[in-house]
Amino acid sequence: MNNLTTFDISQYLDSKEAIAEYLSQVLQDGNMDELLEAIGNIAKAKGMAQIASDTGLGRESLYKTFQAGAKPRFETVMKVLHSLGVNIKATAA
Repeated sequence: MNNLTTFDISQYLDSKEAIAEYLSQVLQDGNMDELLEAIGNIAKAKGMAQIASDTGLGRESLYKTFQAGAKPRFETVMKVLHSLGVNIKATAA
């Protein structure tokens, strides 16, 4: 019998470069649910308790914030991105 393991992207988000590439790929698709899920995966990789401490937000609410279908405030997303050391910038197409 084959035992398959569940793929967990957060295990591979171990460098700033990997995180930047992951977010860049998700942003290209333009899907908000995927973006929120990606930020949640990065937060999980960094440690949700640490992100909660850095941002002053509750750990449980952070998990809910970055689930598909959530509608978090822009301010919340930016607090988490800042805590993760991620900057988003616009460039001309």
